[in-house]
Amino acid sequence: MIIRKLFKFENAHIVRGCSTLKCRSSLHGHSYKVELLFESNFLDNGQMVYDFGLMKQNMKALVESFDHGVTIWDGDDKEYIKDMKKHSQRWVELPVSPSCEQFSRVIFVMIDRLLQLTNSVNGEKEVKLNSVIVHETDTGYAQAFSYDAYSKDMGYIELDSIIFSDEVKNNWADAKLWEKIKRGESFINPTSV
Repeated sequence: MIIRKLFKFENAHIVRGCSTLKCRSSLHGHSYKVELLFESNFLDNGQMVYDFGLMKQNMKALVESFDHGVTIWDGDDKEYIKDMKKHSQRWVELPVSPSCEQFSRVIFVMIDRLLQLTNSVNGEKEVKLNSVIVHETDTGYAQAFSYDAYSKDMGYIELDSIIFSDEVKNNWADAKLWEKIKRGESFINPTSV
């Protein structure tokens, strides 16, 4: 069975090297919709694959890290990167260009890692992240599966290469969330949310 949880965020970026002149040469923004799709052959004690309320914890925090910020590719012009960080408190730096396709891969890697580190307490079994869909506009989206997210052909995404500004981290319930994920610390889902 597959379940889906929808999140939203507003973000600005430049996609260098793309065909569309406006997209590759001007900072611009989108109202993103992110769908996280989870799968399991089992249901938990509440007869659910995974309680949607549990997704409103750390998963929501990670996705909403991009909200009202600018996403920067670490391979972009160094002056541009410096200026974006200087003039925006909320930014995320990625090892890949912030295209819709790469957003879906980055979010997959982040959520998948968090899910692997999370111990469930309500009978959840073998819950896996099926895919991540990122809608950049009402008419266009990208969908990443595991083989896409971890594809070296598309650019390997190291967790250490995803950098959040202090303002983003300070908005999380736990400002050390990303460091804990990178270190591989375990998380325990609450029994009640």
